[in-house]
Amino acid sequence: MKEVTVVGAGLAGCEAAWQAAQMGVPVRLVEMKPKKRTPAHQSPLFAELICSNSLKAARLESAAGMLKEEMRRFGSLLMACADQCAVPAGGALAVDRVQFAQMATEKIRSRPRITVVEEEVRTIPQGEAVVIATGPLTADALAKDIFQLCGGGLSFFDAAAPIVTAESLDFSRVFAASRYDKGEDDAYLNCPMNKEEYEAFYEALVTADRAPIHDFDVQNPKVYEGCMPVEVMAQRGKDTLRFGPLKPVGLRDPRTGHRPWAVVQLRREDAEGTLYNLVGFQTNLKFGEQKRVFGMIPGLENAEIVRYGVMHRNTFLKSPGFLGADYGVLRRPGLYFAGQITGVEGYMESASSGILAGRSAAARLLGKAPLVLPRETMMGALADYVANSPSKDFQPMGANFGVLPPIEPHIRDKRARYAALSQRGLNLLSDILDTEEKR
Repeated sequence: MKEVTVVGAGLAGCEAAWQAAQMGVPVRLVEMKPKKRTPAHQSPLFAELICSNSLKAARLESAAGMLKEEMRRFGSLLMACADQCAVPAGGALAVDRVQFAQMATEKIRSRPRITVVEEEVRTIPQGEAVVIATGPLTADALAKDIFQLCGGGLSFFDAAAPIVTAESLDFSRVFAASRYDKGEDDAYLNCPMNKEEYEAFYEALVTADRAPIHDFDVQNPKVYEGCMPVEVMAQRGKDTLRFGPLKPVGLRDPRTGHRPWAVVQLRREDAEGTLYNLVGFQTNLKFGEQKRVFGMIPGLENAEIVRYGVMHRNTFLKSPGFLGADYGVLRRPGLYFAGQITGVEGYMESASSGILAGRSAAARLLGKAPLVLPRETMMGALADYVANSPSKDFQPMGANFGVLPPIEPHIRDKRARYAALSQRGLNLLSDILDTEEKR
């Protein structure tokens, strides 16, 4: 039997390879690590989580929760890994990123029908079924070939937050609590600030030295809102952070019994609770400045930073009119793209596109129709956005209820409306999968 070629073993590539193999089709998965890495990668493992270790909300009545449940129903490799590698995170699903990547790598390498090839792909491979899942940091040679095919790409900056050791924190200042006491008490650590502490931190943050960026070829690059550096966000106004990642609502400092002026939250990185990341603190400050400025946060005065925040280039396709809702290239049948390079934003959004691209590529070799999901499903709505967005300023999109068709009759209560939208999509997906199984 002919094989599906998948280029890239990130989140989308792993899902694409897994899904095609599940359908009985041989897969050749080509990954340039460990021989070569991008500036953002630090591990030789597959499915490496670059920025946060959070996969967003877990509850079904949330857009992110709906998306993850749809993926589970497709037999998602990464959702199975995530559920087994989960760490406390309140109402979110967060994972131990090392265990998660190790598990995904082991499952891919041991999966029958998947052959892993460690080499760099410099041009788009030829073949009847090819999935490009090289991510927003696609190596230069391949990126050039891709952009020649699609007529150019779009770019923005992305950033990651620092990670600190738990043992280096000052627990006379730091307290454990989830907002509004939702979830496990140890899901988050909180660093409370009074007004004077916050204002001093704010002034230091907005005047701190930033690291130069060398890997960009435009004069005024965009910064994606979802991963905006904390120092850039702060420049929008003195209270912007207090209404954003440092909002104190739902928390009380046990030392005072009152709500702090601002709160920096730390989220677990691993199951043992030895590492924590600074929530919302994506940054491009110089490493020395990160140590100085973030050391002004109460409880982090002597924090050991084991991974500093970094900023890197993200590039995605001009997908509308270039890709179909099966993530296939319209003018080149048999070629598919998956992951953030398509214009979806987020870990699981990227992985979900890999599910559809991998299944569509396998279906092509099996003589079956590609799987195009209805817009009532979150996976289908994101695929439709990528393929058909009418916006002249196409930007990456994450899971949200705004991309779904409205439910009729309208439900005024937001929580009830979201629950109904989620249930509608999941019921429809169940019917589709039942029909597929009977074919």
